[in-house]
Amino acid sequence: MRSRWPLVILGIVAVTAAVLLAMGRVPICACGYVSLWHGEVNSSGNSQHLTDWYTPSHVIHGFLFYGLTWLAMRRAGLWPRAAVATALEAAWEIAENTEAVINRYREATIALNYHGDSVINSVADIGAMLLGFWLASLLPVWATVALAAVMELVVGWVIRDNLALNVLMLLWPLEAVRRWQAGG
Repeated sequence: MRSRWPLVILGIVAVTAAVLLAMGRVPICACGYVSLWHGEVNSSGNSQHLTDWYTPSHVIHGFLFYGLTWLAMRRAGLWPRAAVATALEAAWEIAENTEAVINRYREATIALNYHGDSVINSVADIGAMLLGFWLASLLPVWATVALAAVMELVVGWVIRDNLALNVLMLLWPLEAVRRWQAGG
């Protein structure tokens, strides 16, 4: 039955929010309000509002999860694959907000003042992934790849960080990249 899958996806998002709250994540920015966009990367409001410079990386997660589920679950249909993608993104949002990963960001990247995401930011990040998943289901592969490349280049140029650099610096930090990201 197709109609249950949106409820499954909403359930995954609700459970994720509950887990994040139980982990002690703040529901919204400690500043007391929620903005649609927060563009200051090196500020206490980063990853606290609905969207920010890291939102494109979550859209790209959607592209990647669409491709992964297409390869692994092609016969399952779009909705079950979207539910799996949502579960993967939700797992990342939970892992990303553990003290171990937050500390790794502080040690290995320029995010010295990173304190994790607000719950509303994590929920919005899951929404951005679903947007990317939906776009990948509609666009030809070349357009999806081109869009991902443009997002990576623009975000990398504007804030000296993006999904590829984020993964690189978490897994294999390079001092030269850290200096460049710091503006040196």
